[in-house]
Amino acid sequence: MVTVRGLVRTVTFRNDDQSFSVVRFLTVDGQELTVVGPLGPVNAGEPVRVTGTWEEHGTHGKQLRAQAVVPELPTTPDGIRRLLGSGFVPDIGATLSGRIVDRFGTSTLDVIADHPQRLKEVPGIGKARAERIQEAFRARRAEVESKAFMQALGVGPALARKVWERFGGDTTQVLRENPYRLAEEIAGIGFLTADRVGRAVGIRDEDPRRIAACALYLLLQAVDDGHTGAPPEELAVNAHEFGVERPLLLEALERLTDNGNVIRDRALIYPPPLYRAEVAVGERVASLVLRPVRPMDPRYLWSPEVSRALDALSGTQREAVRATMDHGLVVLTGGPGTGKTTTVRAVVALHKSAGHKIALAAPTGRAAKRLSEATGHEASTLHRLLAWDPRLQRFLRDADATLDADLVLVDEASMVDIQLAQALLEALPPGARAVFVGDADQLPPVGPGTVLSDLLACPEVHAVRLREVFRQAAQSAIVRAAYDVLRGTVPRSSAPRQPLQPGDPPVPPDGELFWLKCDDAERAQELLVQTVAGRLPRAFGLDPLRDVQVLVPTHRGPLGAQALNLALQSALNPGVARGRRGFSPGDKVMQHKNNYDLDVWNGDVGIVVSVDDKTVKVRIDGRDVVFTGPQADALYLAFASTTHKAQGSEYDAVVVGLHTSHYMLLNRSLLYTAITRARRLVVLVGSERAVRLAASTERVSERHGALRERLEERLRVAARR
Repeated sequence: MVTVRGLVRTVTFRNDDQSFSVVRFLTVDGQELTVVGPLGPVNAGEPVRVTGTWEEHGTHGKQLRAQAVVPELPTTPDGIRRLLGSGFVPDIGATLSGRIVDRFGTSTLDVIADHPQRLKEVPGIGKARAERIQEAFRARRAEVESKAFMQALGVGPALARKVWERFGGDTTQVLRENPYRLAEEIAGIGFLTADRVGRAVGIRDEDPRRIAACALYLLLQAVDDGHTGAPPEELAVNAHEFGVERPLLLEALERLTDNGNVIRDRALIYPPPLYRAEVAVGERVASLVLRPVRPMDPRYLWSPEVSRALDALSGTQREAVRATMDHGLVVLTGGPGTGKTTTVRAVVALHKSAGHKIALAAPTGRAAKRLSEATGHEASTLHRLLAWDPRLQRFLRDADATLDADLVLVDEASMVDIQLAQALLEALPPGARAVFVGDADQLPPVGPGTVLSDLLACPEVHAVRLREVFRQAAQSAIVRAAYDVLRGTVPRSSAPRQPLQPGDPPVPPDGELFWLKCDDAERAQELLVQTVAGRLPRAFGLDPLRDVQVLVPTHRGPLGAQALNLALQSALNPGVARGRRGFSPGDKVMQHKNNYDLDVWNGDVGIVVSVDDKTVKVRIDGRDVVFTGPQADALYLAFASTTHKAQGSEYDAVVVGLHTSHYMLLNRSLLYTAITRARRLVVLVGSERAVRLAASTERVSERHGALRERLEERLRVAARR
């Protein structure tokens, strides 16, 4: 690590969110060099102190990679002149800054800070301009002092910039008085980071501020694990990891409850938004169950289109279709091959025949597209249906601006968490029907809650379970494997297949499943990469980018998504210079959050077309999308993905990597979800013991929450009236 002082001569490049810059830098001893990294909003002429490491760039040569950047105040007349003319003070250019320094010399900054009225001695400066100059300089001086203080505490430049943007001139005071406000008020900063700062300013283990912040951190950790609330005793046990004793943690929870920071109800501690969501979902579902719906004329069942749709259905499927005529809420569930899609098609045909306004939606863009293709009716993501406004950070469709629909049908409902369910149910207009369609055996949602499972567990909610596997689907080794897993048995492999022969179908027609068993994780990684890059294209004619998806339980380890993405990138797209975020043309990438401006959605997958320092162009579903600046930060390599991230998607072929090192995540729902993402082919790569462990572990850990109890309680109260 080296530290250099000097000033910024020119800003060669700076991205939109100021998280990366390239500048030419002149040191105090006259050396000119290139500095790169998170320099923030520096401008030409500004003096700064940079700490970093030297590196050799293949094209641009030797440059300093910044690790810490602290603005400084100049001490020489020339430096003061450059600072004032750099643009940080509005409407002061080089000429006026020169006149100011010519008048006051090295005392210029003291005059500006303490005697701004003297600036009127300079031609062209009146009272208003003098006050603006003083205000801008004081802000600059506060920033210099705050960032120097943060650097002394070990706070890096990117974090220092976030802290300064939030607290401004109060930064130093906030860090001294309660650094845990960083975790409470700044997105992306957690307790662990705030605690490091707290230790640096001398806060002790038993300080009430630290313990309260620890309690909130542990509660949010529980939310990240899928719980809507957490038992106090469980939080107290987990607090030992941070040196917090049980009585102190429980006392902190009492104070947080009294202050309204958390809510205690039904032996659980809730973050207030999740408590409100759980209560609201219980009330809305109870209302849908209890409220009589406007009767539908049964003659709609005999319209030609509906009759054709019903003729193809089993008795249970017809029951599901008819249930949407009589109930405000219907839940339709079933595994692969049981005909959920065919049933949904008939439901849509029925309500179209009745002249109803229909809204179809799913949690992900891919699931919505598949729903639209299956029904011939437009479908959207739930966020688009509810009109999420990223600027306001809320849905525009709500109880005051309800959806214009008579029937709202949501597919892949197992992915709907408690807050998304709240938003949807509150936006339902009076008299509308709701249909939730999903497979309750899949993984629970990434977000908190288990809405679909809770609805199915309530006897008063009208649920139709499709259990019959149709004969054509039963011929699929994939479908058989899925039900093997649900029964707790190891999935059966297909019979050995000969190499592709002339006239053979390019993809298995009925669905096949193969095992490639390997106990060593590094060797399994090699085997998986060889399978995707060589075996599947040769044996089945599959495009490894467009037809094949690798799914794993986690991001970490040799069989984690991160390592596999790099290995697969090297095998499938080798020898290409890497651009922004390490991408190259030909890379497979996935969008990790909804972007309404670009019309791309969480889970969308595409191929990189071109990449430079400022943009990444990606072909998604046949159109080119240009991601500029920070928009590209939501793109990640997608040769491999976690199974959770693939929920709601389908692929021709799925390669599943499993190893005993994943044992904490291995369960029946995970393996079942991974297998059922494939239409034609599944290849299991890795440890046989891991597959057996996943199949024998019935479910993931039970999630804490009380939606089921709230719903049943409301229905019991209503029944007594």
